[in-house]
This record gives sequence, structure tokens and C-alpha cells, in this order.
Amino acid sequence: MTNLSEKLSQKTARVGVLMGGMSTERKVSLKSGKAVAEALKSRGWNVTEIDVGPDLPEQLRAAEIDVAWIALHGAFGEDGCVQGMLEIMRIPYTGSDVRSSALAMDKVSTKRLLRETDVMLPKDRVWRIGEPIPQCTLPQVVKAPNGGSTIGVWLCYTAEELQSALHEASKMDREVLIETLVEGQEITAAVMEGKSLPVVLIQPKEGFFDFEAKYTVGCTEYLVPAPLPIAVTESAQAQARTAYKELGLSGIARADFIVDADGTPWFLEINTIPGMTATSLSPMAASAAGQNFEDLVEMQLCGARLHRQREDTSRQT
Repeated sequence: MTNLSEKLSQKTARVGVLMGGMSTERKVSLKSGKAVAEALKSRGWNVTEIDVGPDLPEQLRAAEIDVAWIALHGAFGEDGCVQGMLEIMRIPYTGSDVRSSALAMDKVSTKRLLRETDVMLPKDRVWRIGEPIPQCTLPQVVKAPNGGSTIGVWLCYTAEELQSALHEASKMDREVLIETLVEGQEITAAVMEGKSLPVVLIQPKEGFFDFEAKYTVGCTEYLVPAPLPIAVTESAQAQARTAYKELGLSGIARADFIVDADGTPWFLEINTIPGMTATSLSPMAASAAGQNFEDLVEMQLCGARLHRQREDTSRQT
């Protein structure tokens, strides 16, 4: 690890930016990865762009990288899978560890862990394949527990919409989260190494903040710092820090909320590898705090590490 510290301080470390991957968020990940790689190259880092597939171990060995900057979103990248492989290969990496990544990726596990904290959680229930369609007070939100980028989210105002949403969600996971719909203003509160960044207010020009609104330039207006009462801002930031701490996260993470008519921020989810695209929210928040994109990317790189220690002894048979 000392050797890595020296290489990072001297900018001699070989950095592998892991992007793409095998999830439904592959296209977004490629955009994030390209932006991260360009930022690092502009600062003089030796960067290898790695499009992650089943042959990732072979790619890492061939590139002889010293450290991995993980720009993967969704399954097999944000859920602890890649982190576990990197721990085994003894390649330090950015972001959260295996356990924290897996917990935060699963919306049900996240909510259960945060139940006894100050985080405000909409009422929910879990539906499993084979169970009868539940009788719910509408409207409700149906969520595939491991979805991201608003993929696998349905707003249901009628019984027919609820039944259809459960059918579609069951194609993604055997367990589905049904959550009371909270209507109001959408905000996001990023946390970097335990410290809050400015809150961003999200205002889609049409509908709700879905995949198209997130990644199409001009479809959504972002206001940062959010023009909200200070009590609302501080509540969201405090909740985000609580979730960050309880889940044991590292690096940067972004918590999403809905602020209701009474000014209460309701927690929706927390992302351990937030987007790094032209319209991404965490870089936007960091910029409002006086930190440019290149600084943000470098800071995460310099925080890369292994989270599990082991004895490097020879295997005996």
C-alpha cells in the first residue's frame, strides 16, 4: 500500500478506469468512464480504459494496473461484485467496499438498515413472485430493488397500473418493493468522505425525473444550491450523512429525496457510484462548492484502497 501511495503522490500509478459493464446502465457507465478517463489524462495520469466484461481479470492483468477507478453503474459493478474481485486480486479501488456496495444497491436492504435512524422513509411493503396482488391505497411506486438510473421504477395511480408494474418488475427481480408515493420536489444530497455537498433541486420540464430526463440535455433544470428553506436543506444533508455512515460508505455517494408539501425530505435511495456525465448531479454539487470536475475525480482516485486485509501466504495442498 505504501508503494501505491508513493505512485499516487508522484502520478506514476497505472490507473484502470472500469466502465461499460453488463448491466442495463451500460451506456451511462460508458459516458461516465470516458469523462473520468479524460479528466485524469488532462492531469497527466497514465490511464487505461477498460470496458468491463466476463474477461475482466485477464484485462486487468494485461494492463498491469496499480489502481482501479470504478465508473460502473448497476449490477456487476455497483453491487459489490467487482469490488470483491478486486479485493481478491489485491488491486485498490475507488468507492465503497463489498458489503456496503451490496447493501446500498438493494433498496429493501437499505431501508431495513435505516429503519431505526433519523432517515425519513416512505411506507413500503415487499411483494414476491407468486403472491396475490396486494390491496394498496393508491398511488404507489413499484421498484425493482436493484434497479438504477430510474430503470425499474413505475408510478401507479390505478389498480391496473399496479398489476402491470408488478408484472414488469418481476422480470427483473423475484422480490419487488412497493412504496407509498410521496409527491413534491425532487432533490439530491451528495456526501464526499462523510461531508455534505450543496443540495441540488431537480425540476424536470415534463413528468418525473425518469431515465430520459436524467440523461437528455435540456430536459431538466437543476438549481444548486437548492433554493429551499435552510431547515429543509439541513435535514436532507443530515439524512444523507446518516445513510452514508450506517451503510459504511466510502468516497462519494448521492442520496435522493422527495420534499413533500410540509417541507419534509423523504429518502428514496443512495447511490454509491453516482454518474459522472455532463448532466450528473454529484459533479454539479461539487462545482457549487468550488471543486471542479478534475479535482473531484482526482480526489476519489487518491482515496482508492483495499478494504480487506489478508496474509499473502502460499497456498498449500
